[in-house]
Amino acid sequence: MRRFFIAQPVEPRVSINGSDARHIAKVLRLQPESEVDVVGNDGRAARMIITALTSQQIELDFKQWLVEEKEPPVRVILAQGLAKGDKMDYIVQKAVELGVSEIVPLALDRCVVRYEGKKQQDRVARWQNIAVEAAKQCRRSAIPEVRDIIALRELLTELPPDTAAIMLYEAENKQGLKDMLRSCAAKEYLLLIGPEGGFTPREADLCREYGVSSATMGPRILRTETAASAALAVLMYEHGDLGG
Repeated sequence: MRRFFIAQPVEPRVSINGSDARHIAKVLRLQPESEVDVVGNDGRAARMIITALTSQQIELDFKQWLVEEKEPPVRVILAQGLAKGDKMDYIVQKAVELGVSEIVPLALDRCVVRYEGKKQQDRVARWQNIAVEAAKQCRRSAIPEVRDIIALRELLTELPPDTAAIMLYEAENKQGLKDMLRSCAAKEYLLLIGPEGGFTPREADLCREYGVSSATMGPRILRTETAASAALAVLMYEHGDLGG
């Protein structure tokens, strides 16, 4: 069943506009009496029946509420060092599928790419669109936000005190991610992943200054796009969100 998000709670009658309306009418070629799932901005999902449609607007009537638990039991923020090429697209997509709540692109010392002005806005908008499509595909009840690109210190200064912040650092050789998670009972995590080349010693020291713990993912150095997915999978598994 196709899933769409609306910027309001689900009501007895709702409308879908814009690109989603065009997709329903022109790509999916759905017709009146077809059914779709609609998720409101409060996270509640419902089965809806199309009553009328054009390429600009779809009218739907309520059929039934959907009882579902799609969101993980913990809130996870992924702070990802900017990666080159289409790696960020991949990271955003897989992070959403794995249950991330928020994605923060980080401008770090070893980032190869730099975005400024309109180019930065366009990139963030692109990543947000990828997050929306991934949330639809994996039938989530919420769309993770992709925030604007920020610097490491800016992120750390706004970190809530009850958030467990973990930096994956290739120079760490004592504390593993699994053991760290099993000794922690946090409800919100911040995962910091470096770009190609990883964190610099200066950045690692800055993280520790703000109370961030460093962890290793094992004996092999992972690519940045692999590290993000692997760390999220481990975290979600340890909290009972993956593996059944």
